[in-house]
Amino acid sequence: MPTLQSSIQSAQPDAVPVVEPGSFLTLHYRMAAPGGASIINTFDSKPATLSLGNGELSPAIEQRLLGLPEGTRTTFQLAAGEAFGERNPELVQWVARKLLNQLGDPDERYSVGDVVQFPTPDGMGQYAGAVQQIKDGDDAAVQFDFNHPLAGQPVEFEVHVIGVL
Repeated sequence: MPTLQSSIQSAQPDAVPVVEPGSFLTLHYRMAAPGGASIINTFDSKPATLSLGNGELSPAIEQRLLGLPEGTRTTFQLAAGEAFGERNPELVQWVARKLLNQLGDPDERYSVGDVVQFPTPDGMGQYAGAVQQIKDGDDAAVQFDFNHPLAGQPVEFEVHVIGVL
């Protein structure tokens, strides 16, 4: 037979869930570069769903989300390099046109600013590089920057945590 205390506890609403490692989240978010230009913004469309710890957000952003209660709307600033690391000059590399032809369409024409997807060595994923320079002739090659576009820059992150599971 239930006691008065157990009846009172079961009638109280559950505590508001908070973001924890491994949480499944439904949220709206906006990421802005220096100057305030939005890089991504879900506030005007469907919310995003993601699982914390799966690499869908940078570790620094995930750390800021930990402990936020469901329903929270907040904005935080990440220092230069904190969100996507520092720029690494070693990630700016020349790729021979011959190799590009083997990996993709030999008739592909590249322009400065193009973002090109490359397969990972195991063939299970992809990574991207932005075209920086093009060299034609006998030693034809394309220079790519494989750094994240926001590497080395401060980032503003606005979030509305809609649901936490």
